[in-house]
Amino acid sequence: MKFEHLIEINDPLNPLIDTLTHEQLWRGLVLRAESPKLFVPHLDEVRIGARTDKGFRRTQRYGELVIEDTVVLEYPHVIRYEVAAQGEISKSSLTMTIETHGTDHLFVRFEYEDAHNAREDAENAMYDDFRRSAYKESDIDTIRVLRELAEQGRLDATLN
Repeated sequence: MKFEHLIEINDPLNPLIDTLTHEQLWRGLVLRAESPKLFVPHLDEVRIGARTDKGFRRTQRYGELVIEDTVVLEYPHVIRYEVAAQGEISKSSLTMTIETHGTDHLFVRFEYEDAHNAREDAENAMYDDFRRSAYKESDIDTIRVLRELAEQGRLDATLN
């Protein structure tokens, strides 16, 4: 399954939404990777493992389900989550890309991909419709939390 969607962050024509800077948005998306419990309340535990200048490994636990992934950071635009096949979980990825359209018009493109072939996608069509909907709602919620954190000043450079 491949799925992508775009969320508008700043709309210069809409004075009702607070504007986020590119740096605030980047810091917020990195925070989502480093502290996912702020964004996923049903996550029981996360452990950050080995770090490099390009990202880090982490382990997340949801009850009995344990997922290991690698977070790749490509400053200042791309954060990619790579999940290797493990147990009953197939290989998958999520790429979040900050896009700019003009000076203050920011978007985040969310791209999901798994290792299923066309036959498996057809067999999982109903399930994949549910997953697409859940992914989109989760991503909208991520941006909502980022806005709250920015409003609290938690995405400002002086705090990092």
